[in-house]
Amino acid sequence: MSSTLADNLNLDTRRRFLGMSAAFFSAIGAAMMVIPIFQYLWPRQESAGEGGARSMKFPAGEVPIGDAKFIRFLNKPAVVIRPNEQELVALSVVCTHLGCVVKWDEKSNELRCPCHGARFDTSGTVLGGPAPAPLPSFSARIEDEYIIIEEV
Repeated sequence: MSSTLADNLNLDTRRRFLGMSAAFFSAIGAAMMVIPIFQYLWPRQESAGEGGARSMKFPAGEVPIGDAKFIRFLNKPAVVIRPNEQELVALSVVCTHLGCVVKWDEKSNELRCPCHGARFDTSGTVLGGPAPAPLPSFSARIEDEYIIIEEV
């Protein structure tokens, strides 16, 4: 009779262990499904104080009128856009929604996020999509046939 009692205790211990294991792995699985949803709903915050160049200079001929040139500024991707002879715009191309890199669409003269469909005009203003804020801009000017980009 004592072996039956020991068998029942072992069986009960095994059941408890398997139940706790199933609950643990179910919780991990649920977290793996919920975390991306929270990341989608709450855009990430930019951290301040990142290093890098504070200004850069390159020939104005590298950005034809009506076109855009992608560059790296302050250790992040950026774009310089020349909509016309008088205008020059420099923007971060990191989408303010979830941090995807936006692409230049020549046909519509817009920046578009390939991840979730946010759209921005040539000044960085949100035209549509889930982006909560405009694209950050930088100071840009033409001086002596060079484009100079500076941190604002």
